Amino acid sequence: MVVHEREPFNAEPPRAALAGRRRTPVDAFYSRNHGPIPDIEPAAWRLRVDGLVTRALELSLKDLRGQFETVEVQATLQCAGNRRAGLVAVRDIPGEDPWGPGATSTACWSGVRLADVLDAAGLRPQAAHIAFEAPDVSRLADPPQPYGSSIPTAKALGPEVLLAWAMNGGPLPRVHGGPLRALVPGWIGARSVKWLTHVTARAQPSGNYFQAVAYRVLPAEADPRQPGPADGISLGPITLNCDFLYPDDGAHLPPGETGITGYALAGDDRTVARVDVSLDGGRSWRQAALDRPDSPWTWQHWRTTLVLPVGDTEVIARAWDCTGAVMPESPVHLWNPKGYANNSWARIRVLCR
Repeated sequence: MVVHEREPFNAEPPRAALAGRRRTPVDAFYSRNHGPIPDIEPAAWRLRVDGLVTRALELSLKDLRGQFETVEVQATLQCAGNRRAGLVAVRDIPGEDPWGPGATSTACWSGVRLADVLDAAGLRPQAAHIAFEAPDVSRLADPPQPYGSSIPTAKALGPEVLLAWAMNGGPLPRVHGGPLRALVPGWIGARSVKWLTHVTARAQPSGNYFQAVAYRVLPAEADPRQPGPADGISLGPITLNCDFLYPDDGAHLPPGETGITGYALAGDDRTVARVDVSLDGGRSWRQAALDRPDSPWTWQHWRTTLVLPVGDTEVIARAWDCTGAVMPESPVHLWNPKGYANNSWARIRVLCR
């Protein structure tokens, strides 16, 4: 893993660990944290469901397994800071980890539908948002506070949104949110809150720092040290994105025919329609072969074969989604003070001799 920070622990896999794998092994799955990883005893853990409901619930893992249908969802999670390094190359972003393209991973998740639990609690009509709370206290917040977030009720009631206790067929590891985490497919990973202990139905979005202040795209001229609540654009659905998995940036290769592979992800319930690859700065493009997604919520892998010339070559990739939207060319126009949502054309350089 490429470790960006030890405390809090933040790490991403290298491209090679993701290449050729539709599902990411647990030990290669990226890890994004905002504070110390809590140590929770599963037998003593409880989930509180309250707020704008007709009856508050307190549920153990045994209750969740016994009272609700267990389902599986294959889904890709992606950090809002994925590919931030491309924005850092435009202008420095102090205090933020320079994530590469590996803050993206895919797993098969098992648990219960959040909609079923909310139905058991009896949502009131005015419940427009569902808030998540966890016990990990983050000093990134001002003042320090436990991590929290929220999503609109319309998303929370989707059949893909889970309270998950298993990952790739095994118990949810502590580093990935065990014993229970929220899983919000198609949305930035920050909304899939780990170590979940509290679900609250609300009329307004969560007031937690990580919903009200952080995870917002601020104007380029804004001071990220003094953001106010509701400043900028709150991040929800993942932006259309793609990147390379093979070869790696800076690779030394023999000239001639070379297989090129990568991933693409459209976010929310959109799919990727096309991926193009260029060797001449975008003057001409070759359309890559694109795998079908394993579910509406997973990435799609793509591949092509290019004839690489002798010397230093830049390879570029861009994706289109099912609405006809395409990734923008330059990170210059996407730069923001927190380094979120870089979905500019993916670029690697290779040297062939």
